[in-house]
Amino acid sequence: GFKDQVYRARRKEFADIAFNYRHGQPIPRVTYTEEERKTWGTIFNKLTNLFPTHACREFNRVFPLLQENCGYTADSIPQLEDISQFLQKTTGFRLRPVAGLLSSRDFLAGLAFRVFHSTQYIRHPSMPLYTPEPDVCHELIGHVPLFSDPAFAQFSQEIGLASLGAPDEWIEKLATCYWFTVEFGLCRQEGELKAYGAGLLSSFGELQYCLSDKPKVQEFDPIKTGEQKYPITEYQPIYFATESFESAKSKMQALCELIPRPFSVRYNPYTLSVEVLDTKDKLLQFAHQMQGDFSILKDALNRIL
Repeated sequence: GFKDQVYRARRKEFADIAFNYRHGQPIPRVTYTEEERKTWGTIFNKLTNLFPTHACREFNRVFPLLQENCGYTADSIPQLEDISQFLQKTTGFRLRPVAGLLSSRDFLAGLAFRVFHSTQYIRHPSMPLYTPEPDVCHELIGHVPLFSDPAFAQFSQEIGLASLGAPDEWIEKLATCYWFTVEFGLCRQEGELKAYGAGLLSSFGELQYCLSDKPKVQEFDPIKTGEQKYPITEYQPIYFATESFESAKSKMQALCELIPRPFSVRYNPYTLSVEVLDTKDKLLQFAHQMQGDFSILKDALNRIL
């Protein structure tokens, strides 16, 4: 759509929404055109036919919740504000409108705060089944559903927390791990490979290709995965599979311990902020909070057992 002046003007409308948005405001609602809704419907119908057999069980569990609560239908494009409110109730994630691609550091930093930067524009109608850049179909169909799954939300945030204060070379490694997990990850469930990456779950063609015998599938190992080169305008020749989101999170945490930075961080869900643990007093305060949580856990276990 680069040469389509009408489409470029429409894209500017979406960009202006993102540039003028301020934290804490409701995300402006968009009245999508009939052509935009038709493009969405084409993609929605083709993908939802594949999800039962190709998507991971967590995705198939939460997708109906978005249909029930956020207006996911073939006839209408959901609004970011409705989805953001739903995610806040399920995992504490929030959406923030963005005009286009962010730097890896800025995007990962958002995940640390449980903020996902989402576009609102839709791909050009001439190629409904392909887009070279993220659009609202990629974000809302591919990414959003699993952000309402607690284990996946925690895994995504771990990558973001690891990026805070990390050297540039480590940002590249983390962004690559993100690419091969959150964007193009596979997992093993009941002896079969299933897709959980948003780039797969929002691509009718690659969702079928990734589970065929054509690409190579390797075990997810953040140290090795973080060094893997990848194409951005064609199907991936290599995918990485994990046993579970919990397994992937544990491996990412082990990688994070290697990042050279003079502090650790933790996310405070009560204040929606990231706390830097770099002094004795902060560590003691954190330990005191953990002691209280352990007391609650001990009491609950005693009552159940």
